[in-house]
Amino acid sequence: RIHCQCKQCGRSCKRENVRMRERERERERERERERERERERERDPNHFVTHRERERERERERERERERERER
Repeated sequence: RIHCQCKQCGRSCKRENVRMRERERERERERERERERERERERDPNHFVTHRERERERERERERERERERER
């Protein structure tokens, strides 16, 4: 049993317990989502590459191309 923070009731406060349980459930859901994301990453490493990352990658490619052009 979780006692409420006010300490006036001296015994477990139902409202507080409900809130605590709710928070716990929320945390559990969050952990589950995190695990799911991890699984996704393992299955497909490129799945989580953001649009921005792809843009940067393309930019780097272009740079390399330019470098090659300069070398010729």
